[in-house]
Amino acid sequence: MAFSNFNAPMISAIQVRIAKREDAERITSVVNSAFHGAESFFIEGDRIDVKSVLNFLDTGTFLLVESGATLLGCVYVEPRGNRSYLGLLAIDPSRQQSGLGSALMDAAEDYCRGLGLSYMDIKIVNLREELFSFYRRRGYAEIGTSLFPTDVETKLPCHFIDMSKPLSEDKRSSSSIVG
Repeated sequence: MAFSNFNAPMISAIQVRIAKREDAERITSVVNSAFHGAESFFIEGDRIDVKSVLNFLDTGTFLLVESGATLLGCVYVEPRGNRSYLGLLAIDPSRQQSGLGSALMDAAEDYCRGLGLSYMDIKIVNLREELFSFYRRRGYAEIGTSLFPTDVETKLPCHFIDMSKPLSEDKRSSSSIVG
């Protein structure tokens, strides 16, 4: 997948591809660096480890956005019946606010449409208020709440806001994913 409509001129040839198991360490690194700055006010420590990434690869797919050999970001998608779950959207902190997050969301939604899935579901930590407008602009609506994992120690009480969006065929973008 090639992109040209970015706010950051330093990004030229961008490709989105499906992750392989050997990408697990790089995925772990980009997720932890992206989430550390955003979540350190309520969570200490890393967001994910290599073992968890490998477990996720057994049940779903990570899509990676790269420029050459440099991993710029990733997102996890998992089919669940006729629905799909999206999580761990992470962009290298030096490349955030460049349009890569939106491009990766487009790729993830297209990927799940291609699998014949009808809805995309996400969970947003209620304390990450800056994310709600991003996802609402993308067509996601709040559908409920769910508990934050009890095995994760937090500095502040928190829970998830569950959001969802229909993946209608007419909204398919022109993205392509390298397999």
